[in-house]
Amino acid sequence: MKNAYFAGGCFWCMTPSFKMAGVSRVVCGYSGGKEVDPVYEDVKAQRTGHRETILLEYDPAAVSYEKLLDIYFENVDPFDAGGQFIDRGHSYSLAIYYTEEREKTLAAARIDKLEAESGRAVCIAVEPFDRFYDAEEYHQDYYLKNPEDFEREMVESGRRRKVHESGSTTEDT
Repeated sequence: MKNAYFAGGCFWCMTPSFKMAGVSRVVCGYSGGKEVDPVYEDVKAQRTGHRETILLEYDPAAVSYEKLLDIYFENVDPFDAGGQFIDRGHSYSLAIYYTEEREKTLAAARIDKLEAESGRAVCIAVEPFDRFYDAEEYHQDYYLKNPEDFEREMVESGRRRKVHESGSTTEDT
């Protein structure tokens, strides 16, 4: 088993995207800051230097790091330097925390390719992994514990379009 660490904005919103074969655990937490044992209120208020981050425990024989990168890139706006969707500030900014040179190389190559294809600067930090702190228990599997609140967060954040009874989406109306 290996671990991968991705900061993709709101960790609640990122978690379900990685619930898949080959990934045994997805944990919400904090990485990138220097303060020991940060708490959500301080991270969210931009007081610790941490980013909301997910820890993926995965079996590389069942799912590749490249596949995890694919899923990560599908679930973020890589061109947004100020956070993600409605969540603003450093704690919601993007980062890939690598644990070995191969991960760093793969992440950098993916970013270079996207920049070349788009002609735009990608705003994803690629940084060496230092520490990960589990977020408070109520954040873990939030989408399962609070499905209505989670769905509202996904729609209000702009990560998911709302489907109206008529079948149209928020973009259609």
